[in-house]
Amino acid sequence: MSIYYVAPGGSNENTGELDSPFKTINYAAHVVKPGDQVLVHEGTYREWVNPEISGTATAPITFMAVPGEHAVIKGSEEVNGWEKVTAGVYKVEIDNKLFEDGNPFATRLFGDWLEKDNGRHAGQLFCNGQAFYEASDYDEMEVGAVRKEVEDYTTKTKLPEPNPTASKYKWFAEVNDQTTILYANFHELNPNDCLTEVTTRTCCFFPKKTGVNYINVKGFEICQAATPWAPPTAEQLGMVGPHWAKGWQITDCELHDAKCSAISLGCPEFINDNRFSKVHDKPGYQYQLERVFNAERAGWNKENIGHHLIKNNIIHDCGQCGIVGHLGGIFSRIEHNHVYRIGDMFEFGGWEIAGIKLHEAIDTVLFGNQVDHCALGTWFDWQCQGTRITKNVYHHNVRDLLIEMCHGPVLVDHNIFASQHTVDEFSQGVAFVNNLFAGENTTETVLNRATPYHLPHSTAVMGYAMNYGGDDRFLNNIFVKQDGNKQSGTDYYDGSTTSLTEYIDKVKAMLPGDVELFETVRQPVMIKNNTYLNGAAAFDREDDPLVLADEKLAVNVTEEDGQTYLDVDLPKSIAEKKNVAVTTESLGKVRIADAGYENPDGTAVELSSDYLGNEGTVVGQLANLTAGKNHILVWKRSK
Repeated sequence: MSIYYVAPGGSNENTGELDSPFKTINYAAHVVKPGDQVLVHEGTYREWVNPEISGTATAPITFMAVPGEHAVIKGSEEVNGWEKVTAGVYKVEIDNKLFEDGNPFATRLFGDWLEKDNGRHAGQLFCNGQAFYEASDYDEMEVGAVRKEVEDYTTKTKLPEPNPTASKYKWFAEVNDQTTILYANFHELNPNDCLTEVTTRTCCFFPKKTGVNYINVKGFEICQAATPWAPPTAEQLGMVGPHWAKGWQITDCELHDAKCSAISLGCPEFINDNRFSKVHDKPGYQYQLERVFNAERAGWNKENIGHHLIKNNIIHDCGQCGIVGHLGGIFSRIEHNHVYRIGDMFEFGGWEIAGIKLHEAIDTVLFGNQVDHCALGTWFDWQCQGTRITKNVYHHNVRDLLIEMCHGPVLVDHNIFASQHTVDEFSQGVAFVNNLFAGENTTETVLNRATPYHLPHSTAVMGYAMNYGGDDRFLNNIFVKQDGNKQSGTDYYDGSTTSLTEYIDKVKAMLPGDVELFETVRQPVMIKNNTYLNGAAAFDREDDPLVLADEKLAVNVTEEDGQTYLDVDLPKSIAEKKNVAVTTESLGKVRIADAGYENPDGTAVELSSDYLGNEGTVVGQLANLTAGKNHILVWKRSK
């Protein structure tokens, strides 16, 4: 094993030894061998690191900041020499040779399910690290007007201006063959006294080819990349990511200000990328379905793809996603990251915006993360089978969690959902165990499009089916209806069967027939021992619910110096209520995939401890809650 060093004052003519460091990380990436380490000294590295050499499972290649030193990788370059045009407005002329892989100020955001691009481009301007808004024209930039409300396509609602003060700082670009003239309204600031930067690269640490396996990226600040819109029907580029590979570890980094997505675990370029938006000959859904089979032919399986670890990162201020991925995130673990302010500038709108947005996250575990102040916290979409969402805290999101077009098994346990709108389930086969729902939750069937399901713990397609709703489990959860909530609780399952035997008997009683029978009879549900407050409503056949119609549960989440606290004023009757034991065996198997709720290795899941790891029997996600006021540390940064 060799250790190579990189420092801003180094040279790529050097040997890479401690006293003879390289100048660029990318140069080091092309001399390493499996098991080698690249240690990067403090400084700013404006480059696209494009690794081409794979590590192995037992000898990964590691790129890391020297412990205790602050190494930054940027997808931007400084621009200087601003000329004053009018009061507050300045301009600078940029030679297009500055842009290494295409001019992002000439590149419109484009792709499937980008429903409202507002004419926005991939480029971005920063002043002292703060991103400016792009104006639609020179006049809007000059006035610095606050933008109008835009539609959030994750909720079909109008969203307010997130930061009226910041949104007055705007830029507008005029691009020709040789130069880019950038205008910006700095208002009271003089850009010549500030650090002004423009994005010039698409990615910061991302292989240009696929199949570069077992790479570790640790301890960097990575920011300011001109990443494109990343739908599931196109190549998904991120500021950082494996680009269709296996065994990456991205840990202890701060990632921020990607135009669209910070980390991509997504698929590479296949045929028909963004074809729906280009041609409109078939639904985007159909092309996404084709992409699954294209991926299979390209080696999408447990042996070649996925198995990534994304841990202890701080991910914030990105336009589309903190973590995005279609197909490439299988068998991965996303643990103890803080993801916040994703999609909250609302410069553009579409269906693929979330703090974490994954398709086909087979046997993927989302554990111990904090997701807050996002347009949508987490969105698991299509074929999330064997997925587990456990011990995460969500707060101050427009919506916390959406699970869409999955057939299960998906296990959602011991989470704190503390936003006004908590969970939407447009799926089936989901088990919700020991969660706190502090706001609205809904469910919905989808009978006009089918999605695949798989053999257990495999990418092999077993079949595909519509989402009939139901086949769900709700055990030991607490539901709180807030003022303004339309729905909270489980009463939308009224009329459902409660066992597979009852379900089959109802189907048989309607014979002869076929598909239409299964669209008529509601799938069985298992709903037991939940608690409902302030008007949240219980399923009409629930076993042992606790309904406290006149009691309110005050829930508040606050952050203090990297630590997050849950404040709960708990009624005595909840503190004394005991839960029911939940095991892999007691949860049974989902109907469509005929698969059980178990760990990726096939062993039984452990559900006896609470959110904090304590053993206990009290209903809900925390075992040691007491009657009255509780102030509990529920998350803290690792560094």
